[in-house]
Amino acid sequence: MRAVIQRVSQASVAINGKIHDSVNQGLLVLLGIEESDTFEDIEWLCGKISRLRIFNDKDEVMNLSITDVDGDVLLISQFTLHASTKKGNRPSYIKAAKPERAIPIYEKFIFQLEKELAKPIKSGIFGADMKVSLINDGPVTIIIDTKNKE
Repeated sequence: MRAVIQRVSQASVAINGKIHDSVNQGLLVLLGIEESDTFEDIEWLCGKISRLRIFNDKDEVMNLSITDVDGDVLLISQFTLHASTKKGNRPSYIKAAKPERAIPIYEKFIFQLEKELAKPIKSGIFGADMKVSLINDGPVTIIIDTKNKE
């Protein structure tokens, strides 16, 4: 499971030309699900996201988590995070989970992250053609891969 986490002052997702969901201060999380992902990956990543200290405290030091600032999360599924560019110029998505495997994992991820944050999260629609807009605050962008826990 791969996540690109961006601290935002604003983010939204549009589907069919209409805003589907949006957040103000918080996180935009792009989530790529791999065939081999498990519930342990979900738990670990949701815990990491909820405790990640990337918001500024009163001294302008990144020392606060999303829960500390009562921020919101916009979660977007993005299979292209598992693109392999090893051979040729056309990316391969062989590692990305097929929808029948990915959708239940995505739904469990939403449930688990809501549990961690003790509040609802916003999201796109799995598999939809989405237009994502954001104002990256900082900019702060963190990439986390559950298969490479650095």
